[in-house]
Amino acid sequence: MKPVEFDDAETYEPDEGWRRVSMAGSDKFSFEWFEKPPGHSSPMHDHENEQVCLCLQGELTVATEDDEITLEQYDSVLLEAWESHRVENTGDELAVGLDVFAPGRSFDFWTDRDD
Repeated sequence: MKPVEFDDAETYEPDEGWRRVSMAGSDKFSFEWFEKPPGHSSPMHDHENEQVCLCLQGELTVATEDDEITLEQYDSVLLEAWESHRVENTGDELAVGLDVFAPGRSFDFWTDRDD
C-alpha cells in the first residue's frame, strides 16, 4: 500500500491560481487533483495518455478541435490519447476537478513545456 496524504502530496502551479496535486498512482495510471480560478484555461494540448476529467466543484468547459461540453459537479468526460483539448473554468467560482491518466504521467508534462 502506498498512501498519499493530500497536504504532503507533490504540488505545482503551472499558472497562477491553477494548482495541481499528485495523488496516489503508478506508471499505469495517475490521479491529479486540480483547482482553476474563474476564467482560467489550459492551452490547447494533447498527450499520449487517455484522460478522464471529473468535475468535483464549480463548472469546467472541455473543448476539443471538434466539440465543446460543460461539466457540472460530478460530470466527467473521457479524452482519448492524442486528442487535442483544453479545460477552462467558465464559471464565476473556483472549479475543482480530478484528472485520471492512463498510462500514468509525471508533473513534468506541464513544468517542462516550452509553450
